[in-house]
Amino acid sequence: MSLCALSCDDLLGYTNLSAQQWQNWFAANESALEVPCDIRQTGTVKHFVQHIFAVELRFAERLLGEDITAYEQLAIATTGELFAIHTRATEKYAQYLSTATEAAMDEVLEVQTRSAGDFRLSRRSIFVHALLHSARHWAQLATLVRQAGFPEVDGQDYFLYASRKS
Repeated sequence: MSLCALSCDDLLGYTNLSAQQWQNWFAANESALEVPCDIRQTGTVKHFVQHIFAVELRFAERLLGEDITAYEQLAIATTGELFAIHTRATEKYAQYLSTATEAAMDEVLEVQTRSAGDFRLSRRSIFVHALLHSARHWAQLATLVRQAGFPEVDGQDYFLYASRKS
């Protein structure tokens, strides 16, 4: 085993804490959801957050062998609806992890993405990708909203999650 290994539970916990911090931030800065955003050609911050959560949900569904939810089916009219997508994804990841084995995590699946093409990935890689994808995009979003004149988003560093866990 590696001396520096992050458990799936820790990665999921950190991702969930980041989303909670963003949900709190958007509650105080709701107009930021309408800021123009050219990342992933989403148009607005709201649609960029939808992209973040859609990837989480769709990859969780893949891990569970469920039908993949279409973007058009993801309600985003309110901040609550938007963040409910993340909650659904988190519940699905927790469900998957509750029964996953090492052998299951090593199983390779065919993955069709909307923009990057088709891949063969282990279930472990699918899990890690989805959650690192979120962290990467939250960092991009933090810069975007700060440059648009909004206050900085606090609580995004992993050490904050780790310190709460200890």
